[in-house]
Amino acid sequence: MTDQPTALDLPMVDPLPAPTQKYFAICQDRLGMVPNVLKAHAFDIDKLNAFTGLYNDLMLADSGLTKLEREMVAVVVSATNRCHYCLTAHGAAVRQLSGDPALGEALVMNWRVADVTPRQRAMLAFAERVTLASAQIEEPDRQALRDVGLSDRDIWDLINVAAFFNMSNRVASATAMVPNPEYHGQAR
Repeated sequence: MTDQPTALDLPMVDPLPAPTQKYFAICQDRLGMVPNVLKAHAFDIDKLNAFTGLYNDLMLADSGLTKLEREMVAVVVSATNRCHYCLTAHGAAVRQLSGDPALGEALVMNWRVADVTPRQRAMLAFAERVTLASAQIEEPDRQALRDVGLSDRDIWDLINVAAFFNMSNRVASATAMVPNPEYHGQAR
């Protein structure tokens, strides 16, 4: 095991620019760590800023999808893609946000056995379909989401969260990104 967050030799910019140092300090304070995904992107501050800007908008900005629902989508997409890093990180987030370790584990292993609402079940099925066959999604698929209360804006957000994690799963898996050890014991 090395100190590098990925299998690629791309060291972080040193010294980090002041705004990046501040962002990393906030992560350390709030999470107890700087996630390795951020360290991995920190070889190029413009790439890091693009990644964190999109992540923060999709996962933290106002949405008709709760933070927990967005994390649940991240886990289902990551489970479908078998992304070790994202399953570990976002499985911990689901456990923490829900207060239910069993929910986090069920979503990681087989989301279909998870105790979720009909709305969440429809969202997770749709996120899996975005992951496996986005070109096959048709109006009845979107209507099924409307039927459980999602607005068209919510559907937009759902699609974008699923798409973002499909992209980040591929980067994490292809670079052998290592999950921070702290994630494994969180909220259990």
